[in-house]
Amino acid sequence: MTETQQRARRTAAAFREIYGAEPAGVWAAPGRVNLIGEHTDYNDGFVMPLALPHTTLAAAAPRTDGVLRLHSGGADGGVVDLRVDLRIDELCPAAPPQAGWAGWAAYPAGVVWAMREAGLPVGGADLHFDSTVPTGAGLSSSAALEVATALALDDLYALGLDRRRLARIAQHAENAFVGVPCGIMDQTAAACCTEGHTLFLDTRDLTLRQVPFDLAGEGLRLLAVDTRVKHALGDGAYAERRAGCERAARALGIRALRDVAPAQLPDALARLAGVPDVQPLVRHVVTENHRVAEVIACLDAGRPRAIGPLLTAGHASLRDDFTVSCPELDLVVEAATAAGALGARMTGGGFGGSAIVLVEEADAAAVGTAVTEAFAAAGHTAPRLFEAVPSAGAHRIT
Repeated sequence: MTETQQRARRTAAAFREIYGAEPAGVWAAPGRVNLIGEHTDYNDGFVMPLALPHTTLAAAAPRTDGVLRLHSGGADGGVVDLRVDLRIDELCPAAPPQAGWAGWAAYPAGVVWAMREAGLPVGGADLHFDSTVPTGAGLSSSAALEVATALALDDLYALGLDRRRLARIAQHAENAFVGVPCGIMDQTAAACCTEGHTLFLDTRDLTLRQVPFDLAGEGLRLLAVDTRVKHALGDGAYAERRAGCERAARALGIRALRDVAPAQLPDALARLAGVPDVQPLVRHVVTENHRVAEVIACLDAGRPRAIGPLLTAGHASLRDDFTVSCPELDLVVEAATAAGALGARMTGGGFGGSAIVLVEEADAAAVGTAVTEAFAAAGHTAPRLFEAVPSAGAHRIT
């Protein structure tokens, strides 16, 4: 029995203890890291995420009385033990949280609301969640929770949703119900990634391509470094960056910044001279989309080591033009590259969270030690390092 199957058995047993009945099944959805293509998804651009082996499990059963019962056994080794009981016909984005609501409950509740708003015949349900996706680390624990919920409900109510529509519903839940203006990347990664691949996604039309990414076969490792910090600046800054990008697109008379080709960038920047604070944002989005294309070309040519400098260049752009990095993320990149890493960059929204580091297998331990020692010397909390193995997207376990 695999570790995932053992977790599924424990999750089903917890469901029985909480609700006094058998679950209809157990579903899983992963966290993700983004290899390249950051803050491009809400600009109709290109991204390349890969699923992590860390997953959120959802044990679920349908109800016929219009009641939604949600229970969290905690996440990432936490000790949370919370249950929230709701009526699905009372779910409303504008309604204040009821007594006993916790922040996590808005995500699965929002999925139920979004499905019903879309006209899907979703009734009540009992759900119990267990997660190994680190929270607050920029690894899309929220999308894993949403997609696990959506996949469970899709099966429970025989909705027949394809994975891209399922991701759209989960994104709508986060945008409209939870109030986070995220793009589509995280939910699509959780729903659509496949083992041993990174996912090239065009966020405008949701066309996707599974790009082989056999790190172990090439003698490489991709390390994820959770800095264990989240700066308060990030609370509203994500929305500010998105609004700035949209303001720039309007000024240029285009649908989204994705429509600025690299060769057109100098002219676009000149035209935006009178629009405050948007030129660096535009420069990042346009050059980052180009870096995604370059990474794909390297991987298609069998040259995975060549993507290292592109990762590091992407971090510099996020740090200097998009200004979403922080000292801890910068330190990961600086320490890792100084110790021999092929490349490194922050991953996720920024202002804390995680970075990824591409290393030769033989150098992985030394690079990890260098990062940990650099954090200690700077007086930071010790980071958490683990290998980011390209893993499967959402699926039913039992």
